[in-house]
Amino acid sequence: MTGAQGLVGSALRSRLTDAGCQVTGLTRSARPGALTWNPHGSWDASPLEGFDAVVHLAGESVAQPWTSARKQAIMESRSAGTASLCRALAGLAHPPPTLICASAIGLYGDRGDTLLDEQSGSGEGFLAEVVKAWEAAAEPAREAGLRVVHLRLGVVLSPRGGALTKMLGPFRAGLGGPVGGGGQYMSWISLDDATRAFEFVLENDETRGAYNLVSPSPVTNGAFTAALGRALRRPACIPLPRLAVSTLFGQMGREVLLFSQRVSSARLSAAGFDFNDTQIDDTLRRILASP
Repeated sequence: MTGAQGLVGSALRSRLTDAGCQVTGLTRSARPGALTWNPHGSWDASPLEGFDAVVHLAGESVAQPWTSARKQAIMESRSAGTASLCRALAGLAHPPPTLICASAIGLYGDRGDTLLDEQSGSGEGFLAEVVKAWEAAAEPAREAGLRVVHLRLGVVLSPRGGALTKMLGPFRAGLGGPVGGGGQYMSWISLDDATRAFEFVLENDETRGAYNLVSPSPVTNGAFTAALGRALRRPACIPLPRLAVSTLFGQMGREVLLFSQRVSSARLSAAGFDFNDTQIDDTLRRILASP
């Protein structure tokens, strides 16, 4: 597993280990109990022979200012890193038969209230270009006969990291509110459901291709911020205007905070996956009440 130290990776590793799986990290620098890889060049992948699957989660965080250098690092960490991994797997005599790659609903760009499925095609924007290149980089593994699955993650909700933790401070202080008018759709998923979905796909050999990994109930930003205020028992009525988002965060803020993505998870449900967390109020109350 690459990216095993991240929010999704650490939770998924715990889930799989509890289920009796042996999980080995794939890291860029040597660590006890882990294997090493090179996301920017050639490397010896022979130690991966004999494994049942590879889960690829590694990638530079997008939640930081997008300078030219940072955008290049974000793109290369996903496209070049995935290409390096897949070329190495394709070159093995007996590669792991399954490759599960994290992806993102950023592929769809800003699409208003249109309900988007896996066939909706890509939109415009930097993140859309990143995700297109990211998924295309897995082609060597597909050509080598591996079962390749791309799980397009929405906003992963957890009090342990990610977008929600950045919101908690202002909202607990009563300073939260809708962003950019609040009409843009936000497709979310709880961390628990996200890791359950990865496990489901690992165990089901019939799954392949792209799946949107989001709750069946996307909400607008306004509905989400109101629900977060209720869960914290704080007012959530101080808006952050669009101009302020652009001024403070630039292109990153516009694409991450203002783009509207109303995304369907019907394909994953049709494959047999059952979501536990489907209502935003119930989900926020549950995860924020957890130790």
